[in-house]
Amino acid sequence: MSLSVTTRRTWCALAGAALALSSLCVGPLAAQPRPARAGTPLKVFISVDMEGLAGVVTNGDVGGTAGDYQYFRKIAAQEANAAIEGAIRAGATEVLVRDSHGSKQNILPGDLDPRARLLRGASTGPKNMMEGIDSSFAAVVFIGYHAKAGTPNAILAHTSNGNVVDFSINGVSLPEGGYNALVAGLYGVPVVFVAGDRAVVDQLRGLLGTVDGVAVKEEIGTAINGLSPQAAQDAIRTGVERAVRARARYRPYALTPPYAMVLAVRQGGKSFEGAVAASPGTYTFTSPDLLRVLAAFNALK
Repeated sequence: MSLSVTTRRTWCALAGAALALSSLCVGPLAAQPRPARAGTPLKVFISVDMEGLAGVVTNGDVGGTAGDYQYFRKIAAQEANAAIEGAIRAGATEVLVRDSHGSKQNILPGDLDPRARLLRGASTGPKNMMEGIDSSFAAVVFIGYHAKAGTPNAILAHTSNGNVVDFSINGVSLPEGGYNALVAGLYGVPVVFVAGDRAVVDQLRGLLGTVDGVAVKEEIGTAINGLSPQAAQDAIRTGVERAVRARARYRPYALTPPYAMVLAVRQGGKSFEGAVAASPGTYTFTSPDLLRVLAAFNALK
């Protein structure tokens, strides 16, 4: 369905907290993509986490054997497939999906749309959830993302692991989507779309500025009010197509080097060359190389 700018604004004003309209109310009202040069591949990078998937509400949904992990790893593949389809509808010629949750072995290869490649398994480099990104990509999409540690009204909010209290660079407190956007920005690639709970969509819009997205659920106490998996996938498919088509509207996220990290953790005791334990549970580290800072973060968290 194609809506005029005036109609979209009217719908968004009436929507309030209605999740079913979230894909209309998040992102640019109008944008035109830059024409691609003939013969130039259009590559899209999709990073898939799990806490922000439709229906996920507890840790048992995203790991272990006692909860619904086996069900939700299928949902992860389905939301990834919706994003792949949206990207291809927008003209993408290559799509790389990075399995980004936990061990990075969540999406079963046979469940993924065969038109995309899957980067699966833990990596030792500092890119982590963004392993595989480089300057050949035109756009980044986040699926199943969540808000940073300590965020109110958020589902399973955390930063990297349960030990991290806060992670900031140059005074900017960053969620996973924030520092992953910085990695993409190193290569001049913008984040154009995010799917997750309402808290992370709002958080990344506040951090990155213009970014499209869909809130597949919102927190009510320790429960969630959310879209069905099918409705979420439909919104993701439509939203990713819209965002990739409008990719010229979005800007890579960047901070000015040198990059000064402050990492607060619940339990310290780790070390990294050049890092300073400023106080119990707090580390500082500065470098002109963002990937070196992220290496320190990964070692100390």
